[in-house]
Amino acid sequence: MKLPILAYGHPKLRQKCEDITKNYPKLDNLIEDMWETLYAANGAGLAAPQVGRSIRLFVIDTIEEYDQSSTKGREKFVGDKGITEVFINPQIIERAGKVWSNTEGCLSIPNVWVDTERKMSLIIRYLNKDFEEREMFFSGATARAIFHEYDHIEGILFTDYSNNPVIKDKLERIARGDVKVNYKMLFHKAK
Repeated sequence: MKLPILAYGHPKLRQKCEDITKNYPKLDNLIEDMWETLYAANGAGLAAPQVGRSIRLFVIDTIEEYDQSSTKGREKFVGDKGITEVFINPQIIERAGKVWSNTEGCLSIPNVWVDTERKMSLIIRYLNKDFEEREMFFSGATARAIFHEYDHIEGILFTDYSNNPVIKDKLERIARGDVKVNYKMLFHKAK
């Protein structure tokens, strides 16, 4: 089932998320719904807070991103062939490599693109969908996607890395619901 994606301005996007256990209610269904939502919106990653759950969970599919990177003028990195993976209770162990800037976007902040500086690689410890512990090294576009989704479960948005005044106006419009997308969004109605 496609889930609505929370739009910029929703307070759940700013909450630091909680770890979950294997007994989290309907976890398999949630993960399946997150994949369906991600693909319907043509994204590379989706974090649980973006669909209204304040839990440490995100899904990443960077295989297409990697395949298209050469046509988008993006640098390819040795060892980065893209992944399709579920990350449960992730913890970044190490951020490594030089800092590189690349354009990022977000399904919760549609039509906003920001050059964002991030480290080139990382080591992350997480549980996969079968609750098996993994500790993996990722670089390039995959590391960038993981950093982006990891920020979501920490209550951080990629626009926090920019002080561009033009972005502020776009963010205010999104928060008001003044945005058109081809997927279902949920806007926060301030009281």
